[in-house]
Amino acid sequence: MTKSTYQLALVSQDSLDSYIRTANSYPMLTAEEERELAEKLHYEGDIEAAKGLILSHLRFVVHVARGYSGYGLPLADLVQEGNIGLMKAVKRFNPEVGVRLVSFAVHWIKAEIHEYVLRNWRIVKIATTKAQRKLFFNLRKSKKRLGWFNNGEVETVARELGVEPSEVREMESRLAAQDATFEFSADDDDNSNSYAAPMLYLEDKHSDLADNLEEQNWEKHTTKRLSLALATLDERSQHIVRSRWLDDQKSTLQELADMYEVSAERIRQLEKNAMKKLKEAVGEL
Repeated sequence: MTKSTYQLALVSQDSLDSYIRTANSYPMLTAEEERELAEKLHYEGDIEAAKGLILSHLRFVVHVARGYSGYGLPLADLVQEGNIGLMKAVKRFNPEVGVRLVSFAVHWIKAEIHEYVLRNWRIVKIATTKAQRKLFFNLRKSKKRLGWFNNGEVETVARELGVEPSEVREMESRLAAQDATFEFSADDDDNSNSYAAPMLYLEDKHSDLADNLEEQNWEKHTTKRLSLALATLDERSQHIVRSRWLDDQKSTLQELADMYEVSAERIRQLEKNAMKKLKEAVGEL
């Protein structure tokens, strides 16, 4: 699809009502009209034909997207993702198969919306495998009332979906979980419940304050010793050590040899002697 065709399916949250009115204003195609456009696209690569197929099915995408309104995500975003699925379907539609585009496209539209819901419904992924994704969406449809399933309902859902009751329980708990901020929220103050922020009570097993402080002090100490040791070298040796070991952009032996108009072997000897003196100086400090 061209960029202009793609832009036809863009949805703005601020003008969603206007978009839906526009989508409904495009006439639905008859079977003959649809096949004619599909053949032009499939055999001739006619972009205008693709545009006609997409515009005539925008209202269907809105209809499908409304079915996912229970996930608390913006309808405009759901429609947008569905439109991407529609465009993928139009691109792959073969008029010789003998089915209407709407029957072929519904799979692609729902697939894109499903991916969007799973990416955005929770910060932490709740369904990563194909089986979990199927359970996620079917479980949402199976919830006819508020509250948790009883044992009988769990057994029924598990049998209908072909999964273990334990999997139904686990997914139900994931669906019921709420995202929580790890740190303080922006409007927390001393009189709020900010003490409940997980950052205050979750243990970081990979960090130890005493060890970190000791490591920082040691780094400062060794850095100071190294600076004092470097000061004991002559200017040329200092420059060679810094260029070869300390600078971000390290120099080669040949580059330093060219700079000082000596051989690379001479630079290597100077570097070796300088490093020996540094070790001795650091040990004495």
